[in-house]
Amino acid sequence: MAKLYFHYSTMNAGKSTVLLQASHNYRERGMHTYLLTARFDNRAGAGKIASRIGIEADADTFDETSDLFAQIRDQLAADPFTCVFIDEAQFLTQDQVWQLARVVDDLKVPIMCYGLRVDFQGHLFPGSAALLALADEMREVRTICHCGKKATMVVRQDEQGNALREGAQVQIGGNETYVSLCRYHWREAMDDLPDC
Repeated sequence: MAKLYFHYSTMNAGKSTVLLQASHNYRERGMHTYLLTARFDNRAGAGKIASRIGIEADADTFDETSDLFAQIRDQLAADPFTCVFIDEAQFLTQDQVWQLARVVDDLKVPIMCYGLRVDFQGHLFPGSAALLALADEMREVRTICHCGKKATMVVRQDEQGNALREGAQVQIGGNETYVSLCRYHWREAMDDLPDC
């Protein structure tokens, strides 16, 4: 039975690694997969899903204007596949998440989405909010804070390592820009702890 999955976490938790491993597992068993990633996140190169540990794969891309139902339907007709894997799913629009739900329901193809849950200010991304509402199954990809507790938040830093409190929701970056923290240490970085 096809389902819409949302695998979520903070930055640097290994979401792309998990995605690439799962796609590899399908291919190892003789099944084809279809990979998608956000067009404007080209840190690894245009149309690439890459992990910090050095593995990567080619992928088609999407942006906010993409009709993902049509794109997946047409690709399925041209080159049949067993599963769709989407990296950077936080950048999906609400309409695109509904399109993915239609792919699952109408075309009977499972879709595995991987992305961030919240931004550096602690707000849900639109794509993540829609996936939290519509996904059949959700799975957390865990990482840890420097204190050893589970990291659930992410802080954006400037070049000097100072936490930023304002800015655009989307700014592409990696370890040089973002640090995953537990809620307490995120609050500390955002100067949100009481003076005791």
